[in-house]
Amino acid sequence: MLIVATIAGAIEDFILPFIDHYRHLGWQVDGIAVDITSNPACVAALNSVWDVPWSRNPLDPRNFVNAVPRIQKIVIQGDYNLVHVHTPVAAFVTRYAIAQLEIKQKPQVIYTAHGFHFHQQGNPLTNLLFLNLERLAGRWTDYLITINREDEAAARKHHLLPDARIFYTPGIGLELDKYDLDRVSSEQTEAIRQELKLKPKDVLLLTVAEFTPNKRHRDQLLALKQLNRPEIHLACAGDGDTRPEIEQLAQKLDLQQQVHFLGFRHDIPALICSSTALLLTSGREGLPRSIMEAFCAATPVIGTKIRGIQDLLTDDCGLLVEVGNIEALSQAIAQMIDHPQQAGQMGANGRQKVETYDVHNIIEQYTQIYHQALARQTSTTSN
Repeated sequence: MLIVATIAGAIEDFILPFIDHYRHLGWQVDGIAVDITSNPACVAALNSVWDVPWSRNPLDPRNFVNAVPRIQKIVIQGDYNLVHVHTPVAAFVTRYAIAQLEIKQKPQVIYTAHGFHFHQQGNPLTNLLFLNLERLAGRWTDYLITINREDEAAARKHHLLPDARIFYTPGIGLELDKYDLDRVSSEQTEAIRQELKLKPKDVLLLTVAEFTPNKRHRDQLLALKQLNRPEIHLACAGDGDTRPEIEQLAQKLDLQQQVHFLGFRHDIPALICSSTALLLTSGREGLPRSIMEAFCAATPVIGTKIRGIQDLLTDDCGLLVEVGNIEALSQAIAQMIDHPQQAGQMGANGRQKVETYDVHNIIEQYTQIYHQALARQTSTTSN
């Protein structure tokens, strides 16, 4: 099997448990991504790795001029049974490259959509563009895996593939024990409060998200300003292009003492356990891992009313607000802080619900799909 993603970090963050499982079964599992040969975790986990010169920008001509012949050469040499593609750019380019091959036996191509770029909150023209791209790529795809119910419904409605070859899995899976509340000590949470210089009565909210326009950190700061409660602090874990802009906004709003920019962190479980609630105010998501991580620690969540987040926050596991509604967001924050018993019950509900998203359950579902694909390949070859 060949695993494909745009960047090596996506494989490291999401796919390693799957690779480990199939390697232990005796499978050969290879991988390609940008700079994967310099990623120690990926090099150690996979049989073979190859760098591919593409970018996350779908309009970058390198994605076709350089990447397509490279992928074709790797696929021909590897003689793979299965190629499993993740992330939009890598998925589209790889499927195109394999479709153009003139070889006797092509691998079965499986695509996990981590959130279609067309969605209910999207611009109609942009939605039409991305829908047509997915329709085109569907011709080069043998099996499609969606990770939220809206995408599953859209894939079936628009006939991206025949219904029998469209699947839903609850996310990409999470190693639940890594985020268990019992694995974080009181000393760790106290160290975080000291790091942020919090007073005993201060309340900490947390957001774990890359700084991009889609994650809408701006809304969180505006809601915090509207609340005008200096005891409420917000820790922002993550980095990205819009971080300088958001830091400037914090200064403009005079929130420097309340908003803490942490950068990239390796202690997410401890940060979650130190927080009263997690915030995720995105305009678009697939199925956000940060919410599942919060559930593991029974930490309640405030999220936007969009695909993926709604899947997780049903069953009274958190509070939902409309994207960009600052008033509703500030009210939700106040409700979460001022009603700790209700917030605690939401966290407990989330902890119970997250069992569904255990990575071992997802691996079982993937195995069934892989076996179906292998049987289809055998049937195609014999014919």
